[in-house]
Amino acid sequence: MGKRTPLYAKHLQAQAKIVDFGGWDMPLHYGSQLQEHHQVRRDAGVFDVSHMTVIDLVGERVKEFLSYLLANDIGRLTQRGKALYSCMLKADGGIIDDLIVYYQKETQYRMVVNASTREKDLAWIIQQAKPFGVHVCFEEGDVAMLAVQGPKAREKVLPLLPADLQQEAANLKPFFACWNQDIFVGRTGYTGEDGFEIILPVAQVEAFWDAILAAGIAPAGLGARDTLRLEAGMSLYGSDMDESLSPLESGLTWTVAFKPESRDFIGRAALEAQAKTNHAVLVGLVLKEKGVLRGHQAVYADTGEGMITSGTFSPTLGVAIAMARLPAATAAEEVSVGIRDKRLPAKIVKLPFVRHGKACIDLDAV
Repeated sequence: MGKRTPLYAKHLQAQAKIVDFGGWDMPLHYGSQLQEHHQVRRDAGVFDVSHMTVIDLVGERVKEFLSYLLANDIGRLTQRGKALYSCMLKADGGIIDDLIVYYQKETQYRMVVNASTREKDLAWIIQQAKPFGVHVCFEEGDVAMLAVQGPKAREKVLPLLPADLQQEAANLKPFFACWNQDIFVGRTGYTGEDGFEIILPVAQVEAFWDAILAAGIAPAGLGARDTLRLEAGMSLYGSDMDESLSPLESGLTWTVAFKPESRDFIGRAALEAQAKTNHAVLVGLVLKEKGVLRGHQAVYADTGEGMITSGTFSPTLGVAIAMARLPAATAAEEVSVGIRDKRLPAKIVKLPFVRHGKACIDLDAV
């Protein structure tokens, strides 16, 4: 038996198929993964993401600490509630985890990291925080987290928020958050759709979940979350990146802030050296023939043999899509993928595949 979120009983009542996910018993789907995917793209769905880890960082030198800890530049956060996506690296540039951090005030930031990396993340953050006198606040089981996503997500969930947060939440720009004493609302997500990620006390989450469903927002599981994030070109830790790979090899160069040059961060020297080499790259693929792309399938390019890191059949586009890591950048527009005993042609495309329910690639040109 794995760990369970506060909504585990609710998932069983909804006839969810439960699977192990990083040591957690989580809903894969509630009957139809395909229906849940379309529900989020066309209307609104809610995910229980209470397995994620919420960490509060407090101290006079917390900004200095995060400037050293993260590859992205925490100095970009100057407005209350502004969020930043970043990787946390080892000295050799390998990715310990990817995360979102929110600016609350000069002496306090909130960070959300992945469930599967919880223990190593906390150990690393606590170790690195000590010289800066930063207090790492984390109490397992105190809070839950829900992600309400889709084109109608915000309008449906706003009336359910506390009265003192409704107007502020309605005015939130993407990648900003607001909060009161109990509830934290971020206009962030992992689906390529608009919506909120809401952190709230465990004691309140069952009632809030029921209110969300009563508002016409359907529950969605990990299966739909994976196809949605892949369509949106969003990387998954453990599949598209890990400690053996750098952001430059994982399609995340945009999350590394080399300027200002005076800012030192863990892994900077390794990334600067790698940037001068012909390193591996992550690309998007669309299969040109019938078939399904899956993780670990071999990819054959003019720069050598690579591998699919994440693949699926896209419900929105009606074609097979994937992220794949190639040994080095190629000038060719096509590669081939080993599927069973065949090599099928696939086109390299720019990520994402889908954003806000619309195709970002020209399917007629594939």
